[in-house]
Amino acid sequence: MRILKKVYPIISITIVVFIAVALLNSTYIVAAPAIERQRELRMERMLKEIFPDMTDRTDVNGIYRIYANGDEIGTAFFAVGTGWGGAINILVGIENETIKGIAILSHLETPGLGARITEDEFRDQFAGLHIDDVALRRDNGKIDAITAATISSRTVADAVRAAAMDIIESLRGRE
Repeated sequence: MRILKKVYPIISITIVVFIAVALLNSTYIVAAPAIERQRELRMERMLKEIFPDMTDRTDVNGIYRIYANGDEIGTAFFAVGTGWGGAINILVGIENETIKGIAILSHLETPGLGARITEDEFRDQFAGLHIDDVALRRDNGKIDAITAATISSRTVADAVRAAAMDIIESLRGRE
């Protein structure tokens, strides 16, 4: 009887945890398609921001080939850099060797300072630049750094340039 009193709380907690895990797993199974659909819609919106003429796209290992009425008009891919607060994830669109545009997917930069990398004023500087010009002005490029957020600004510029160069080399190797 004494053993039952000691074991009873363990058994009841185990049952509660098992039920909670089963409910959580069931919720995930039901919600997973909707979550994936929202992720796809978000990606579609960001790609349309960068490539307004986009009518279709293909995805091979995170590299998106962008099409307008059957003609390839560009390529989009992900770039990652480490800023002041941590990882900065960027979606980059290129057309030949020119940056078409960028979108900041996620970051942990300081609000009001490094977080300004998400603002159009900063992001729009990339559009139309040849990849060789993607660097801060103080690094002989054409991007103006955000005041008091040089590390965040440099991280984005360096990540975009490095990833673009890698992708262009990769695409040349396939041709």
